[in-house]
Amino acid sequence: MAIKNIGVILAAGSGERSGFGIPKQLIKLAGKPIVEHTISAFQNCPVIDEIIIVTSPDCIEKIEDIVSNRAFEKVKKIIKGGKERFESSLAAIRASEPLADQDIRLIFHDAVRPLVSDRIIGDVVHALDHYNAIDVVVPTTDTIISADPMTNTIAGVPERQILRNGQTPQGFKWKTINDAYALALKDANFRTTDDCGVVLKYLPDEKIFLVNGETNNIKLTYQDDLHIIDKLLQLNTKKVICNDLTSRTLSALKNKVLIVVGGTSGIGEEIAKLANAYQAKVVVASRRTGTNVSNIDSLHKTFAEVHEIHGRIDYVVNSAGILVKQPLILMEYKDVLEAIQINYIGTVHIAMSAYKYLKESKGHLLNFTSSSYTYGRAFYSLYSSSKAAIVNLTQALAEEWHPHFIRINCINPERTRTPMREKAFGIETANSLLSARSVALLSLGVLLNETTGQILDITKEFAKSAIENTALSGEK
Repeated sequence: MAIKNIGVILAAGSGERSGFGIPKQLIKLAGKPIVEHTISAFQNCPVIDEIIIVTSPDCIEKIEDIVSNRAFEKVKKIIKGGKERFESSLAAIRASEPLADQDIRLIFHDAVRPLVSDRIIGDVVHALDHYNAIDVVVPTTDTIISADPMTNTIAGVPERQILRNGQTPQGFKWKTINDAYALALKDANFRTTDDCGVVLKYLPDEKIFLVNGETNNIKLTYQDDLHIIDKLLQLNTKKVICNDLTSRTLSALKNKVLIVVGGTSGIGEEIAKLANAYQAKVVVASRRTGTNVSNIDSLHKTFAEVHEIHGRIDYVVNSAGILVKQPLILMEYKDVLEAIQINYIGTVHIAMSAYKYLKESKGHLLNFTSSSYTYGRAFYSLYSSSKAAIVNLTQALAEEWHPHFIRINCINPERTRTPMREKAFGIETANSLLSARSVALLSLGVLLNETTGQILDITKEFAKSAIENTALSGEK
């Protein structure tokens, strides 16, 4: 009998109780609706054969657009769910009724758990070879109190070692979950928020196997959760880039057209050298080469010339910037204007000039911020504030440009040894700084990655680990 593993993404929530104002599954995370991240996880998981998305009538058109635009070919059905979660589960069960020669396994997952890993999905699917119902759990870390609702006092304290927090996905053989719901619907007092709970109550002899979940596999419930998930997504992206950073990956740069704005020194210069080594068609644009980021006409001219010569522009790296270490009140006004023009307005000009070419190539714009963006620093207030603005600009443009398949990300390197830093801070202990070449290697890894809307922190520890564990260890 043919086995078919169907991922069921439950995306019918309204988000009203959480105060989001729009359905949670459509909230943007790193430039994409959360549901798109979740669909991608199942689309890219090799053990999943098909996907069914269950959503509300108000969201069907938006989700159809996402599936169509992103070519999620595993998605075979997008169907309407109900107000209650169990109604959505029932809709998926009925929509996937097997043919006589099929062994259907349903893997139910919350659309607003976008960080589910291949490992979790794979463990659920493999466990269904031995059990008919699977739950995903993590150990409970807090002490759980059983309360007396009449007196609002403690009624008991269960042993923590036997308690688990439930997650999704939950997996079932089709007949098992169908039989459980058939019995549940005959119960006038039926109430549930959990599919495993239905099996537990109505098929009490059925063993439900527990698969280990992950603390990262959290659910978007409240607004504060969005910030946590965003940071966890950044960490996940760094792991992917680290794993992908091999000579074979960077060989994908061959014949790609790359403009490095500010590529005559520091990190930009190292990016240009490495990209050239991997046979990219690199164009360096800076004041030394006649391009002025403060002047949008100058950038328009540069981009048009590159496009005319090469026929396309695949990647744009913006590493242009100046650092003036001086109290604001002591700065000459012309220096104030120059700092803002180059560091922030220049970034805006680059984005505006690059847009139509990156739209044509479905390309990637890579910006740079600084660790000083998180907290304004005395004596370089204009630099740190402009770097904060670049972060916000990157995140905003990731949403605006996502429908056009343009990726935009931002690298946040720890203190890095560059001529600009040496000029501002003098001689510093070498091992206290990142090397510009390490940042350049990881930046190229980001450039080739499919992620968008990310602010990627690069520390000395991460850079050392990433490079030592790749085929590029000789590039240190």
